[in-house]
Amino acid sequence: MSVDIGNRLRHLRLARNLSQRELAKRAGVTNSTISLIESNSANPSVGALKRILDGIPIGLAEFFAFEPETPKKAFYAAEELVEIGKGPISYRQIGENLFGRSLQILKECYQPGADTGKVPLVHEGEEGGIVLSGRLEVTVDDERRVLGPGDAYYFESRRPHRFRCVGPVPCEVISACTPPSF
Repeated sequence: MSVDIGNRLRHLRLARNLSQRELAKRAGVTNSTISLIESNSANPSVGALKRILDGIPIGLAEFFAFEPETPKKAFYAAEELVEIGKGPISYRQIGENLFGRSLQILKECYQPGADTGKVPLVHEGEEGGIVLSGRLEVTVDDERRVLGPGDAYYFESRRPHRFRCVGPVPCEVISACTPPSF
């Protein structure tokens, strides 16, 4: 049985109205450490997790025994989508709390020239998307394609990948990934 430490930590932090920065300050770690743990990109040692949980405050036993309610909401108005991106890339997520959910759905918007970075993304799971408007260059391993409206992608996320908006207009994409990776 695996425990989703990242989503569990995010849920508890948000329930206590703490920002990542505030929790990091209380725990004596960097806010990038909190971000990496919450995105399940890093697994903390037991000692590091205990220091972080002391900043909430909650004990290790209570943390692992805690079972938040799974979201029951089925419909979301456009203004209820939660912005989790920053800068020239907007990621608007369906649902604020993904705890207990195995799928993440995003409405993405890349401004002209926006790029996910020179270093390819790699994480567990699968992801796919459909381009709604604009042009998106998608690189998976050594294969690169420029996708336009109606074109789509789907691949295993452990394959190195990168996204970049090409052309003079923003690119909009509807995407999904499992498990949630943000």
